[in-house]
Amino acid sequence: MLHRLKPAAGATRKRRRVGRGQGSGYGGTCGRGHNGQGSRSGGGVKAGFEGGQMPLQRRLPKRGFTNIFRTAYSVVNIKDLSRFTDVDVVDPDLLVKVRLARKGRPVKVLGMGELEKPLTLRIHKISSSAAKKVEKAGGKVELLEG
Repeated sequence: MLHRLKPAAGATRKRRRVGRGQGSGYGGTCGRGHNGQGSRSGGGVKAGFEGGQMPLQRRLPKRGFTNIFRTAYSVVNIKDLSRFTDVDVVDPDLLVKVRLARKGRPVKVLGMGELEKPLTLRIHKISSSAAKKVEKAGGKVELLEG
């Protein structure tokens, strides 16, 4: 009955009403302490601020770089393909459907595990060891563009 639904006991708290007199416990300075940056409206320090000391983020050396032209592949191992018993052709759409790959990413197959059933793989990339295992099982590899 929807009209009887309510949160579990202890799941919600009352809102803190500050500035409503000394008897409330949050009168006067309203829980902000006395003077200083934290007591002002709009005050407070930004994340990572260390009181004027050189912050840790700037004390540590910079390393490496991010290659903006990198291609991010969805990686699938041969052992993951052994679950396909009722299909003959494995393509990226099927891998996305069974949640082995992410939609919109090219697929790369790596050679961990063994394959018993001959499968036709229509994928974007494959390692040499994985290709050998697919062909040894009687399957074949077709590389896609992109």
